[in-house]
Amino acid sequence: MKLLRLAPPCSQPLLLFITVSLMFTFSSSSYNVTYDKKSLIIDGHRKLIISAAIHYPRSVPAMWPGVVQLAKEGGADAIETYVFWNGHELSPDNYYFGGRYDLVKFCKIVQQAGMYLILRIGPFVAAEWNFGGVPVWLHYVPGTVFRTDSEPFKHHMQKFMTYIVNLMKQERLFGSQGGPIILAQVENEYGFYENAYGEGGKRYASWAAKMALSQNTGVPWIMCEQFDAPDPVIDTCNSFYCDQFKPINPNKPKIWTENWPGWFKTFGSRDPHRPPEDVAFSVARFFQKGGSLHNYYMYHGGTNFGRTAGGPFITTSYDYDAPIDEYGLARLPKWGHLKELHRAIKLSEHALLNSESTLVSLGHLQEADVYEDASGSCAAFISNMDDKSDKVVEFRNRSYTVPAWSVSILPDCKNVVFNTAKVSSATSEVEMVSSGLQPSPISLVKDLKTQWGVFTEHAGIWGNADLSHNGFVDHINTTKDTTDYLWYTTSFQVNEKEDFLTNGSNAYLLVESKGHALHAFINQKLQASGSGNGTVPPFKFRRPISVKAGMNEIALLSMTVGLQNAGSFYEWIGAGPTSVKIEGLKNGTIDLSSSTWTSKIGLQGEHLRIYKADGIQNVNWTSTSEPPKLQPLTWYKAVIDAPPGNEPVGLDMIHMGKGLAWLNGEEIGRYWPRKSSEHEECVQHCDYRGKFSPNKCSTGCGEPTQRWYHVPRSWFKPSGNVLVIFEEKGGDPTKIRLARRTQKRMS
Repeated sequence: MKLLRLAPPCSQPLLLFITVSLMFTFSSSSYNVTYDKKSLIIDGHRKLIISAAIHYPRSVPAMWPGVVQLAKEGGADAIETYVFWNGHELSPDNYYFGGRYDLVKFCKIVQQAGMYLILRIGPFVAAEWNFGGVPVWLHYVPGTVFRTDSEPFKHHMQKFMTYIVNLMKQERLFGSQGGPIILAQVENEYGFYENAYGEGGKRYASWAAKMALSQNTGVPWIMCEQFDAPDPVIDTCNSFYCDQFKPINPNKPKIWTENWPGWFKTFGSRDPHRPPEDVAFSVARFFQKGGSLHNYYMYHGGTNFGRTAGGPFITTSYDYDAPIDEYGLARLPKWGHLKELHRAIKLSEHALLNSESTLVSLGHLQEADVYEDASGSCAAFISNMDDKSDKVVEFRNRSYTVPAWSVSILPDCKNVVFNTAKVSSATSEVEMVSSGLQPSPISLVKDLKTQWGVFTEHAGIWGNADLSHNGFVDHINTTKDTTDYLWYTTSFQVNEKEDFLTNGSNAYLLVESKGHALHAFINQKLQASGSGNGTVPPFKFRRPISVKAGMNEIALLSMTVGLQNAGSFYEWIGAGPTSVKIEGLKNGTIDLSSSTWTSKIGLQGEHLRIYKADGIQNVNWTSTSEPPKLQPLTWYKAVIDAPPGNEPVGLDMIHMGKGLAWLNGEEIGRYWPRKSSEHEECVQHCDYRGKFSPNKCSTGCGEPTQRWYHVPRSWFKPSGNVLVIFEEKGGDPTKIRLARRTQKRMS
């Protein structure tokens, strides 16, 4: 771990993936980055830029060179990333830039690939990331309100922004220093929420822009979806389609910061997909209508390792149906189809950037945009926006068949080199090939079974209670997101004369909670679970329970599943139980909501760090080759070897309940094979024609939203790898499998 205070870190030596002399296209001398209404102007030349979003902490350093190079091979000129404030400033002035958060190393890998970099510092990012990227500790600085004219928030935001800018300057990474960074972003999609903050919101947006400009980076600043971005800041578009977007000022270029080639997943939902034909259509239409910089969000989505996912309920996978999948493999045919699109657009670059368009109507929903300059350079885009019928159109005395919902690109205004609806690139078949858990020799028993270590948590207070309170304290305000878990315990008396004691239980537990999930233990036995992503009203459940005559202990394990990541005043949204009642008793309902509860933050195993090498011996593990099954609150440990080969690796958790997983102390993340409803609408074949929405082309109805959990190859040692699982509600650890992700090209 690389922990830093105040002084910016030096970058670690880079593992170069190709000879620097071949790839390094940036000189050490500075170059100017400006803009006009057509495009960015880099060193005096207009540039048409295709950018690929890759978030450095959603991958691992060993993967960065490969995914960056694959993006370049796919036709991208630039890499875009957010800067993740809460991953870097762990507490005030306590900075971290190690491992997956080595921002400088990532920037230099992009530079060595000969690509530009778009740095979206924010530092609020949303991004389905925990708390929108803002550190949780900042919420507890007195007087702080996020994203408005709040002095504490602005102070810490400016301090972090300045720190990052100075770090980039120190490493000479801005274009004005000869580095790869050509754009920087402040704030993120604030225009959607500004009005909710009233005049304070307007003052804040203006302040943020001025603060960013005062950093003197030498490159332009952008604000996406900011409808009052002041000059010279460029406002940009985020959407599935941005062809009709126009910047506030007609003298600014048309920039698309987020084109979503898929969508994120939430536990218990379907698996969304966006067809490559529609993605290509949206990109072609954008450039047809004068766009000059386009960024895929995401091009490689990666993984929400550990507890970084926000939401709540965002899955550990952030695959996003992106051109490069979560494991770093090209998703075919999407990656190949878009590569061909990029080539066609680049053939049209000179005409697009050096002439004005002429619109030619070719029918009711058919049109051409023609770019032709005095030198004779000419490019045309013919689009058919009819979402049902192919059309034959006449253009410059030639006939062209244009499929429904497609764009044909003619770099010479005569010959079609690409149509967005005609997919001719290679396809592939991806398979997860199980290899089981291969026990390391040191962990084998006589029958060659995996030897497990088992440690079981106590249901309720372990050690000394952290607090005692009447009623319920808010979960997030109590844990401050140091853990997903918070125990609430109390007891209640049951009359010995209750009829259900002899005639069967008629008692019911009624719970209301602000979220996100909860397990209820009565007398150390798990009897009920519930979850829900609702704040108004809170989620509720009613479950039958078994109680005994006399005193009964109730222990509620409340859980967060990623904090809110966006919305007006989102930092004030709470979690945890609000009402608990026992119904069905002869003497009436017992309302425990105002009872005296004791609470304990986190799990004993977390506190003792038994998932880390320096803490694994802090408990007495029971050694067995037959680990308990369907047992809640259980830690499992196994010493294993890596699967053979060099393919990416996934952890199959379909036979487990819900919990957390680690390998060699590295956080794999939350697992929860929660199923989507079988009654939702899924498709066998997606019709790409017509406007896309996240629910249009879903699959996986009635199946777990996420079965496989990415375990980077670089986390494995040759032998003796320690896999640690914490299971909340019960599963079968003997059925945990590792699998290799294989890809076979079909054509």
